[in-house]
Amino acid sequence: MTATTDAAATREHELVITRLLDAPRLLVFRAWTMPEHFTRWWGPRGFTTVSCKAEVRPGGAWHRVMRSPDGFDYRSRGVYHEIVEPERVVFSFVWEDHPELAEQEMLVTVTLLGRGDKTELTLRQAPFTTVEAREGHRRGWGGSLDRLADYLAAGNIS
Repeated sequence: MTATTDAAATREHELVITRLLDAPRLLVFRAWTMPEHFTRWWGPRGFTTVSCKAEVRPGGAWHRVMRSPDGFDYRSRGVYHEIVEPERVVFSFVWEDHPELAEQEMLVTVTLLGRGDKTELTLRQAPFTTVEAREGHRRGWGGSLDRLADYLAAGNIS
């Protein structure tokens, strides 16, 4: 493969989303690492977290059940690999019990950079087996990050 082909293949198998959030970096970090907060915004608009267990520490496991507006449950789980306050959260992500969503284990890296009183969040997730799966996650994470921005704007974290 050429370098150009390698880069194109990487883009096909990796999701990268960057957002500028109107909140200080420490508050955004807390939103990602405190279950009482992330259960309130995780998931696309209209979804709710109906169950969440998380040991937010390197090696700690997490398990989450989201319910769609039509009552369908989506179960996911993983393990935290890195928690570096206030700059990075790294965890594995696996869908459970839905063959149409089941993929190999993916790694999610959330990086937070302070930009004055705002935070630049970059989310990377890989590897994806198909472009369609990657784009489905782009929609899901996009909705979650919209909800995170709303949650932060409402002053729910101090």
